[in-house]
Formats: sequence, structure tokens, C-alpha cells
Amino acid sequence: MRSLALLLGVKAACILLVSSLSRTGAVNNSGRWWGIVNVASSSNLLTNSKSVQLVLDPSLALLSRRQRRLIRQNPGILHAIAAGLHTAIKECKWQFRNRRWNCPTTYSPAIFGKIVNRGCRETAFVFAITSAGVTHAVARSCSEGAIESCTCDYRRRGPGGPDWHWGGCSDNVDFGKMFSREFVDSSERGRDLRYLTNLHNNEAGRMTVSSEMRQECKCHGMSGSCTVRTCWMRLPSFRTVGDFLKERFDGASRVIYANKGSNRASHRAEPRHLEPENPAHKPPSSLDLVYFEKSPNFCSYNGKTGTLGTSGRTCNSSSPGLDGCELLCCGRGFKTQTESVTERCHCTFHWCCHVSCLNCTSTRTLHQCL
Repeated sequence: MRSLALLLGVKAACILLVSSLSRTGAVNNSGRWWGIVNVASSSNLLTNSKSVQLVLDPSLALLSRRQRRLIRQNPGILHAIAAGLHTAIKECKWQFRNRRWNCPTTYSPAIFGKIVNRGCRETAFVFAITSAGVTHAVARSCSEGAIESCTCDYRRRGPGGPDWHWGGCSDNVDFGKMFSREFVDSSERGRDLRYLTNLHNNEAGRMTVSSEMRQECKCHGMSGSCTVRTCWMRLPSFRTVGDFLKERFDGASRVIYANKGSNRASHRAEPRHLEPENPAHKPPSSLDLVYFEKSPNFCSYNGKTGTLGTSGRTCNSSSPGLDGCELLCCGRGFKTQTESVTERCHCTFHWCCHVSCLNCTSTRTLHQCL
């Protein structure tokens, strides 16, 4: 009996240890796949006889086994993922170009740094914009014929109205959402608050792309009379997606980990869910961004939190907004310097085929945070 009890105790301890390690790994592995944006190149791809790029070299170890399998099953999709990430990073930097946190990135596998291990608004935006980037790029690549396993969305057929009908090549946003959900969400592990918020923000990014789809049409008829129109569904520009998510960032909901209670008939606990920290606020919708902790102070460098600070950032001395020197420099003041800039100007095209330009020099005044 003693030996049996000892064995059971050891087994329980092992289970607890594995559970603890898995929860720790959830933080470290979240968004690890983002690192492929720095390494996905022709030297890291296998090709088939038709020179179609198939799969990322598993030795890179940035993707999970399930993610590598998804790439293997969808030839051509790796470039769409990498392109979507590039677009998402570029948009993130543009949206926050005038904020204290300006979406800094690195060339290491941890693209966005330590901010992804937190649960603040900025973390929420990073997860949403990268998920949206993959959805958008994959959906567009399907309609362009760049992925072997998907095509245009041809489900809309026949008349759509009295003077138009469905046709053309609609962007396959449903395939984009489905693939993004399987690929992006598979990097999340655990059942804690961080897990739920990351999944929610991933889905918010995908739903934003889907909800902003727009109908485009082409006219048909004698002399452009437009008696009949052919219409299809087109993805929004990614700037539109970024603008929408930035608005959601400003109005993000702070949430807590809650349990709906138990079902007395089945004696089963309802699944965990997110609810507003403030009971007076309405529950977040599928398009809302959510977070669970306050943002760190982005004014000064802090290696522990991974914030770079705003020292050396260019500011606008005449602006009262977030890009103004008073707010961006956190009250530390700023320095002013002038520099001469020479640019090509007054360019003229000569037939055929030559362009001549003059060199114009101007003085530019720069303000930098101390």
C-alpha cells in the first residue's frame, strides 16, 4: 500500500509539473511563428518538380508540428503568411508612428519583443493585426491562384438584383479566416486569461477583415450603358483594416476571467469566458479588442518590460497632440537641430527617353526628445 501511495504521489507531482510547464510555455510560444517573417526565404523552402515552394525547413523550429503540416498541405501558402506578416508589421508601425509605443520590432524570432508576454492594449493590437494580416494575404492569394488548395470564392452565383448578377472572382475570405484560425491559434496553449484574450484578439482581427468586405461591380452594355452589372466581393485595403483596429484599440475593453456558473441538470461547469472588469460596461463583441492589465510606462527604457523609451524620437514642437514634443517626450524636453537636405527637383521628361532634374537644397529643422 505504501508503494502504491508513493507511486500515485509521484504521478500526481509529475502531472502538476507538466501542467505548470505547459502554462509557462503558453507565454513563451505565443506568436513565436511571427519569426518566420525574418527567415522565410528561398533558401528555407523545399520545392517540387514544378518549382512550387512547399514547406519551410523544419530545422528553423519556429513553427509547431501542426503549423508545418498546414503549410505542407497548402503549397504556396508560406509566402502569403510571410507577406501578411510584413503588411501587418508595416501597418502597426504606421498606426502608432506618433505614439510613445511605436510598434518597435527586432530581427530576432521575438519580433515584437517582450510586449507579447503582457496583457495590455498594445499586446491586443499586435495579436489582432497579425491575425488580420494572415487572413487578408491568404484570401487575396487564393483569388490570385498563388495557393494550390484554394481558388476564388464562387459560391455567389446567379442574379443578385434587378440589374446585376454575381460573377467574377470574389476574394476567398472564408478560406483565409479558416486557415488563419487553424494556423495562428494553434500557437496558443493553456486555459488561462492570457489564452482567452489572445484567442479573442486573433478572432477580432479576422472578423474585421471579413466585416469590411465590399462589393465591386463591372458594367456591361452597348457603349458603356451599364444595362447589366457583374459584381463580386473584394477585400478591403489593409489600411482600412488597420484604421478599424486602431479605433478598437482606443476603445478596448479591460476584462477578467469569469465562469458562467454550473449547470445543475448536467452537473457540469460552463466554459470559462471573458467579461468586463467593470460590471457597468457591456460585454466585448467579437470585433472588440480586450486586455487585462495596464500598459507599461513607455517613456523610459526598461529592459524588464522591454520598453525602449522615447529618447531620440522625432517630435512636432507645434503640435498639442500625441506627436507633440510635450507628450511624446514625457516632459523631459527636446533638442532642436537644423540640417541641409539636397533632393532632386524640377524634373523634366525628354522624348525619348530621358529625365533631367535639378538639385534643390533646403534647410530642415528637427526636434528630438531628450
